[in-house]
Amino acid sequence: MDWYKRWKALWDPNRYHGWGREKNYFEGWYFKIVSPCEDYAFAFIPGISMPDKKEDAHAFIQILDGKKCTATYERFTPQDFQASDQKFFLQLSSNSFSANHLELDLPHIKGRLEFSNLTPWPKMLYAPGIMGWFSFVPFMQCYHGVVSVNHQISGHLEIEGQQVDFNGGKSYIEKDWGVSFPNAWIWMQSNHFGEGEKVSLMASVANIPWLGNHFVGYIVGFLWEEKIYRFATYTGAKMKAALGEDRVTLAFKDRKHELQIIAHKGPGGDLISPISGEMTGKVNESMQARLEVRFFKNGQLVYSGEGRNAGLEVAGKKESLLTDKWRR
Repeated sequence: MDWYKRWKALWDPNRYHGWGREKNYFEGWYFKIVSPCEDYAFAFIPGISMPDKKEDAHAFIQILDGKKCTATYERFTPQDFQASDQKFFLQLSSNSFSANHLELDLPHIKGRLEFSNLTPWPKMLYAPGIMGWFSFVPFMQCYHGVVSVNHQISGHLEIEGQQVDFNGGKSYIEKDWGVSFPNAWIWMQSNHFGEGEKVSLMASVANIPWLGNHFVGYIVGFLWEEKIYRFATYTGAKMKAALGEDRVTLAFKDRKHELQIIAHKGPGGDLISPISGEMTGKVNESMQARLEVRFFKNGQLVYSGEGRNAGLEVAGKKESLLTDKWRR
Protein backbone atom coordinates (compact mmCIF):
# COMPACT_ATOMS: atom_id res chain seq x y z
CA MET A 1 0.00 0.00 0.00
CA ASP A 2 2.98 2.34 0.29
CA TRP A 3 3.07 2.81 -3.49
CA TYR A 4 -0.60 3.83 -3.41
CA LYS A 5 0.02 6.40 -0.67
CA ARG A 6 2.92 7.85 -2.69
CA TRP A 7 0.75 7.94 -5.81
CA LYS A 8 -1.95 9.90 -3.96
CA ALA A 9 0.70 12.28 -2.61
CA LEU A 10 1.89 12.90 -6.17
CA TRP A 11 -1.40 14.74 -6.78
CA ASP A 12 -1.20 16.60 -3.47
CA PRO A 13 2.45 17.71 -3.04
CA ASN A 14 1.75 19.26 0.37
CA ARG A 15 1.34 15.90 2.09
CA TYR A 16 4.01 13.38 3.13
CA HIS A 17 5.70 11.45 0.28
CA GLY A 18 8.05 9.14 2.16
CA TRP A 19 5.84 6.07 2.54
CA GLY A 20 8.00 2.94 2.41
CA ARG A 21 11.27 4.90 2.32
CA GLU A 22 13.86 3.64 4.78
CA LYS A 23 17.14 5.23 3.68
CA ASN A 24 18.69 7.94 1.50
CA TYR A 25 15.64 10.15 1.93
CA PHE A 26 14.56 13.38 3.60
CA GLU A 27 11.40 15.45 3.74
CA GLY A 28 10.83 18.82 5.36
CA TRP A 29 8.29 21.66 5.49
CA TYR A 30 9.16 25.35 5.91
CA PHE A 31 6.81 27.60 7.93
CA LYS A 32 7.78 31.25 7.85
CA ILE A 33 5.92 33.48 10.30
CA VAL A 34 6.24 37.23 10.91
CA SER A 35 4.43 39.12 13.65
CA PRO A 36 2.19 42.10 12.70
CA CYS A 37 4.66 44.61 14.16
CA GLU A 38 7.46 42.76 12.28
CA ASP A 39 9.54 42.60 15.47
CA TYR A 40 9.49 38.79 15.37
CA ALA A 41 10.28 36.57 12.39
CA PHE A 42 10.78 32.81 12.56
CA ALA A 43 11.09 29.82 10.28
CA PHE A 44 9.96 26.49 11.74
CA ILE A 45 11.08 23.45 9.74
CA PRO A 46 9.67 20.05 10.75
CA GLY A 47 10.94 17.02 8.90
CA ILE A 48 12.48 13.57 8.83
CA SER A 49 15.97 12.33 7.90
CA MET A 50 16.62 8.75 6.76
CA PRO A 51 20.30 8.31 5.79
CA ASP A 52 21.94 5.02 4.76
CA LYS A 53 22.80 4.24 8.39
CA LYS A 54 19.46 3.33 9.91
CA GLU A 55 20.67 4.17 13.41
CA ASP A 56 21.11 7.82 12.32
CA ALA A 57 17.48 8.19 11.21
CA HIS A 58 15.57 10.83 13.14
CA ALA A 59 12.84 13.43 12.95
CA PHE A 60 13.55 17.09 13.66
CA ILE A 61 12.27 20.62 14.03
CA GLN A 62 14.67 23.39 13.04
CA ILE A 63 13.99 26.88 14.34
CA LEU A 64 15.50 29.94 12.67
CA ASP A 65 15.14 33.20 14.60
CA GLY A 66 15.27 35.71 11.77
CA LYS A 67 15.86 38.72 14.00
CA LYS A 68 18.51 37.22 16.29
CA CYS A 69 20.08 35.28 13.38
CA THR A 70 20.30 32.10 15.44
CA ALA A 71 19.18 28.56 14.63
CA THR A 72 18.44 25.57 16.83
CA TYR A 73 17.84 21.91 15.94
CA GLU A 74 15.42 19.85 18.03
CA ARG A 75 15.88 16.12 17.45
CA PHE A 76 13.16 13.44 17.77
CA THR A 77 12.99 9.70 17.19
CA PRO A 78 11.62 8.43 13.86
CA GLN A 79 8.67 7.00 15.81
CA ASP A 80 7.80 10.53 16.97
CA PHE A 81 7.11 11.47 13.35
CA GLN A 82 3.52 10.63 12.37
CA ALA A 83 2.03 11.76 9.05
CA SER A 84 -1.49 11.44 7.68
CA ASP A 85 -1.90 9.56 4.39
CA GLN A 86 -5.13 11.49 3.66
CA LYS A 87 -3.98 15.11 3.87
CA PHE A 88 -1.11 17.36 4.94
CA PHE A 89 -0.90 16.79 8.68
CA LEU A 90 2.19 16.01 10.78
CA GLN A 91 2.62 15.10 14.42
CA LEU A 92 6.09 15.24 15.99
CA SER A 93 5.67 14.22 19.60
CA SER A 94 3.48 17.00 21.07
CA ASN A 95 4.05 19.33 18.07
CA SER A 96 1.76 19.36 15.03
CA PHE A 97 1.66 21.04 11.62
CA SER A 98 -0.77 21.43 8.72
CA ALA A 99 -1.66 23.97 6.06
CA ASN A 100 -3.99 25.63 8.57
CA HIS A 101 -1.97 25.62 11.78
CA LEU A 102 1.19 24.93 13.73
CA GLU A 103 1.33 23.88 17.36
CA LEU A 104 4.63 23.97 19.21
CA ASP A 105 5.73 22.45 22.49
CA LEU A 106 9.46 23.11 22.41
CA PRO A 107 11.83 24.05 25.24
CA HIS A 108 11.79 27.78 24.45
CA ILE A 109 8.74 28.20 22.19
CA LYS A 110 5.19 27.03 22.89
CA GLY A 111 1.76 27.83 21.54
CA ARG A 112 -0.58 27.45 18.58
CA LEU A 113 -1.07 29.60 15.49
CA GLU A 114 -3.95 29.34 13.02
CA PHE A 115 -3.64 30.24 9.31
CA SER A 116 -6.44 31.65 7.16
CA ASN A 117 -6.99 33.01 3.65
CA LEU A 118 -4.35 30.72 2.16
CA THR A 119 -3.10 31.38 -1.38
CA PRO A 120 -2.06 27.99 -2.77
CA TRP A 121 -0.04 27.40 -5.91
CA PRO A 122 -2.50 26.76 -8.80
CA LYS A 123 -2.97 23.10 -9.75
CA MET A 124 -3.48 21.72 -13.24
CA LEU A 125 -3.93 18.17 -14.50
CA TYR A 126 -0.42 18.07 -16.01
CA ALA A 127 1.10 20.14 -13.19
CA PRO A 128 -0.09 19.11 -9.71
CA GLY A 129 2.40 21.44 -8.02
CA ILE A 130 5.09 24.05 -8.44
CA MET A 131 7.41 21.65 -10.35
CA GLY A 132 5.01 21.25 -13.28
CA TRP A 133 5.53 18.07 -15.30
CA PHE A 134 8.83 17.45 -13.45
CA SER A 135 6.59 16.26 -10.59
CA PHE A 136 6.10 13.00 -12.52
CA VAL A 137 9.84 12.31 -13.05
CA PRO A 138 10.79 9.52 -10.60
CA PHE A 139 14.55 10.15 -10.36
CA MET A 140 14.79 13.82 -9.39
CA GLN A 141 17.37 14.61 -6.69
CA CYS A 142 15.04 17.02 -4.91
CA TYR A 143 11.37 17.93 -5.26
CA HIS A 144 9.91 21.26 -4.22
CA GLY A 145 6.41 22.35 -3.25
CA VAL A 146 4.62 25.50 -2.13
CA VAL A 147 1.69 25.12 0.26
CA SER A 148 0.69 28.81 0.35
CA VAL A 149 2.48 31.92 -0.90
CA ASN A 150 0.58 34.24 1.45
CA HIS A 151 -1.85 33.93 4.36
CA GLN A 152 -2.82 35.52 7.67
CA ILE A 153 -1.94 34.40 11.20
CA SER A 154 -4.01 34.35 14.39
CA GLY A 155 -2.82 33.25 17.81
CA HIS A 156 0.04 33.69 20.27
CA LEU A 157 3.36 32.03 20.98
CA GLU A 158 5.21 31.95 24.25
CA ILE A 159 8.82 32.70 23.33
CA GLU A 160 11.34 32.29 26.14
CA GLY A 161 8.58 32.94 28.67
CA GLN A 162 7.15 36.01 26.90
CA GLN A 163 3.73 36.05 25.24
CA VAL A 164 4.01 37.31 21.66
CA ASP A 165 0.91 38.31 19.70
CA PHE A 166 0.89 37.08 16.09
CA ASN A 167 -2.70 38.13 15.31
CA GLY A 168 -2.66 39.89 11.95
CA GLY A 169 0.81 38.64 11.04
CA LYS A 170 1.77 37.00 7.77
CA SER A 171 2.99 33.52 6.90
CA TYR A 172 4.37 31.48 4.00
CA ILE A 173 4.68 27.67 3.72
CA GLU A 174 6.75 25.51 1.35
CA LYS A 175 8.45 22.09 1.41
CA ASP A 176 11.20 19.86 -0.06
CA TRP A 177 11.68 16.11 -0.29
CA GLY A 178 14.02 13.67 -1.98
CA VAL A 179 17.67 12.63 -1.62
CA SER A 180 19.73 15.84 -1.31
CA PHE A 181 19.57 19.55 -1.90
CA PRO A 182 21.22 20.65 -5.18
CA ASN A 183 24.96 21.44 -5.22
CA ALA A 184 24.11 25.10 -5.95
CA TRP A 185 21.01 27.22 -5.48
CA ILE A 186 19.61 30.72 -5.01
CA TRP A 187 16.31 31.07 -3.14
CA MET A 188 14.41 34.16 -2.06
CA GLN A 189 10.94 34.92 -0.73
CA SER A 190 8.91 37.81 0.67
CA ASN A 191 5.24 38.60 1.17
CA HIS A 192 5.85 41.91 2.99
CA PHE A 193 5.54 44.62 0.38
CA GLY A 194 3.57 47.88 0.58
CA GLU A 195 1.09 48.48 3.41
CA GLY A 196 -2.04 46.45 2.74
CA GLU A 197 -0.70 45.01 -0.52
CA LYS A 198 -1.33 41.33 -1.20
CA VAL A 199 1.93 40.80 -3.05
CA SER A 200 4.23 37.82 -2.68
CA LEU A 201 7.36 36.61 -4.44
CA MET A 202 9.19 33.28 -4.38
CA ALA A 203 12.13 32.61 -6.70
CA SER A 204 14.36 29.54 -6.80
CA VAL A 205 17.26 28.83 -9.18
CA ALA A 206 19.22 25.59 -8.84
CA ASN A 207 21.69 23.28 -10.55
CA ILE A 208 19.66 20.14 -11.36
CA PRO A 209 21.24 16.72 -12.05
CA TRP A 210 19.70 15.14 -15.15
CA LEU A 211 20.59 11.79 -16.80
CA GLY A 212 24.31 12.03 -16.08
CA ASN A 213 24.47 15.75 -16.85
CA HIS A 214 22.85 18.81 -15.30
CA PHE A 215 20.88 21.94 -16.17
CA VAL A 216 19.96 25.19 -14.45
CA GLY A 217 16.33 25.00 -13.39
CA TYR A 218 14.19 27.78 -11.99
CA ILE A 219 10.73 28.26 -10.50
CA VAL A 220 9.29 31.71 -9.78
CA GLY A 221 5.88 32.72 -8.50
CA PHE A 222 4.84 36.39 -8.29
CA LEU A 223 1.46 37.08 -6.68
CA TRP A 224 -0.03 40.39 -7.78
CA GLU A 225 -3.66 41.46 -8.12
CA GLU A 226 -4.89 38.02 -6.96
CA LYS A 227 -2.99 36.12 -9.68
CA ILE A 228 0.23 34.10 -9.44
CA TYR A 229 2.44 34.77 -12.46
CA ARG A 230 4.74 31.80 -13.08
CA PHE A 231 8.17 31.77 -14.67
CA ALA A 232 9.79 28.33 -14.83
CA THR A 233 11.97 26.02 -16.86
CA TYR A 234 8.88 24.06 -17.87
CA THR A 235 6.91 27.17 -18.96
CA GLY A 236 9.55 28.15 -21.53
CA ALA A 237 10.58 31.32 -19.67
CA LYS A 238 14.11 32.72 -19.89
CA MET A 239 16.36 33.99 -17.10
CA LYS A 240 19.41 36.06 -16.17
CA ALA A 241 21.38 35.87 -12.92
CA ALA A 242 24.23 37.94 -11.46
CA LEU A 243 25.88 37.95 -8.07
CA GLY A 244 27.59 40.86 -6.31
CA GLU A 245 29.20 41.19 -2.93
CA ASP A 246 26.02 42.33 -1.20
CA ARG A 247 23.28 41.64 -3.74
CA VAL A 248 21.75 39.06 -6.07
CA THR A 249 20.15 40.14 -9.35
CA LEU A 250 17.66 37.89 -11.14
CA ALA A 251 15.45 38.51 -14.15
CA PHE A 252 12.84 36.31 -15.83
CA LYS A 253 10.71 36.82 -18.91
CA ASP A 254 8.25 35.13 -21.20
CA ARG A 255 6.39 36.43 -24.25
CA LYS A 256 4.22 38.87 -22.30
CA HIS A 257 5.85 39.47 -18.91
CA GLU A 258 9.18 40.32 -17.36
CA LEU A 259 10.14 40.21 -13.68
CA GLN A 260 13.26 41.96 -12.38
CA ILE A 261 14.57 41.34 -8.85
CA ILE A 262 17.46 42.84 -6.91
CA ALA A 263 17.94 41.06 -3.59
CA HIS A 264 19.95 42.93 -0.98
CA LYS A 265 21.62 40.54 1.43
CA GLY A 266 21.14 40.69 5.19
CA PRO A 267 22.53 38.88 8.23
CA GLY A 268 21.37 35.30 8.74
CA GLY A 269 21.69 32.09 10.69
CA ASP A 270 23.05 28.67 9.72
CA LEU A 271 20.53 25.92 8.98
CA ILE A 272 21.29 22.22 8.51
CA SER A 273 20.53 20.80 5.05
CA PRO A 274 20.19 17.24 3.68
CA ILE A 275 22.91 15.29 1.86
CA SER A 276 21.88 11.74 0.83
CA GLY A 277 19.10 11.90 3.36
CA GLU A 278 21.48 12.84 6.16
CA MET A 279 21.29 16.25 7.82
CA THR A 280 24.98 17.11 7.51
CA GLY A 281 25.01 20.09 5.13
CA LYS A 282 24.88 23.74 6.11
CA VAL A 283 23.27 26.78 4.53
CA ASN A 284 23.08 30.37 5.76
CA GLU A 285 19.64 31.91 5.47
CA SER A 286 18.78 35.55 6.06
CA MET A 287 15.29 36.69 6.99
CA GLN A 288 16.40 40.32 6.84
CA ALA A 289 17.05 40.64 3.11
CA ARG A 290 15.26 43.21 0.92
CA LEU A 291 13.84 42.48 -2.54
CA GLU A 292 13.46 45.25 -5.11
CA VAL A 293 10.85 44.05 -7.60
CA ARG A 294 9.77 45.42 -10.97
CA PHE A 295 7.08 43.69 -13.04
CA PHE A 296 6.35 44.46 -16.70
CA LYS A 297 3.44 43.53 -18.95
CA ASN A 298 4.00 43.86 -22.70
CA GLY A 299 7.01 46.06 -21.98
CA GLN A 300 5.13 48.43 -19.66
CA LEU A 301 6.04 48.72 -15.96
CA VAL A 302 2.89 47.84 -13.97
CA TYR A 303 4.33 47.19 -10.50
CA SER A 304 7.35 48.37 -8.54
CA GLY A 305 7.89 47.62 -4.86
CA GLU A 306 10.24 46.43 -2.16
CA GLY A 307 9.81 43.26 -0.12
CA ARG A 308 10.82 43.29 3.56
CA ASN A 309 11.60 40.42 5.95
CA ALA A 310 12.81 38.52 2.92
CA GLY A 311 14.29 35.07 3.09
CA LEU A 312 17.48 34.69 1.06
CA GLU A 313 19.83 31.76 0.51
CA VAL A 314 22.82 31.63 -1.85
CA ALA A 315 24.55 28.28 -1.51
CA GLY A 316 27.02 25.88 -3.11
CA LYS A 317 28.80 26.30 -6.44
CA LYS A 318 26.72 29.35 -7.31
CA GLU A 319 28.90 30.39 -10.27
CA SER A 320 27.22 27.61 -12.30
CA LEU A 321 23.91 29.51 -12.01
CA LEU A 322 25.07 32.88 -13.32
CA THR A 323 24.48 34.26 -16.80
CA ASP A 324 24.49 37.78 -18.24
CA LYS A 325 22.56 36.65 -21.31
CA TRP A 326 18.97 35.43 -21.50
CA ARG A 327 18.87 31.66 -21.37
CA ARG A 328 16.38 28.89 -20.77
